[in-house]
Amino acid sequence: MGNQRGKRPWLAALLGTLATGLGHFYLRRWKRGIGWFLAAVVVSFLFVPADAAQAFLAGEGDPTALLPVIAVGVASVADAYVLARDRQRRHSVESDASDSTVSLGTGDGAPIPGVDAPSGGSEEGASCPNCGKELDPELDFCPWCTERLDGDGNGD
Repeated sequence: MGNQRGKRPWLAALLGTLATGLGHFYLRRWKRGIGWFLAAVVVSFLFVPADAAQAFLAGEGDPTALLPVIAVGVASVADAYVLARDRQRRHSVESDASDSTVSLGTGDGAPIPGVDAPSGGSEEGASCPNCGKELDPELDFCPWCTERLDGDGNGD
């Protein structure tokens, strides 16, 4: 739980600015990080002349020649930031759901006044007791987290 919570969006973006794909490695999205790194390499090979890159590294070149690689780097940083932010938000929702389940539960299976009981997807606008997302009334499971939603509440 603490591992997921520790993934900070700003740190993923900062690491992504140091090296393309590094922010994704921080998020443990290995394939995506390697994909972004390979995209930067391919773009630099296809769209940046070798002499322009060498001149830039020597301090004499025009930085606009590197715009295609910079664009891939910026897109990678943005992607890492959004992934981390979504992961953090999803973790926050899961924590809130588990905290409310623990703090609101009576332990005896009795309904709690003012709190809707899991409907098993039978009511319009019902939400999943596991992830809190809106349910399709025709399904007996949550399409988001695959939690089984039987009317008896035992999950079988």
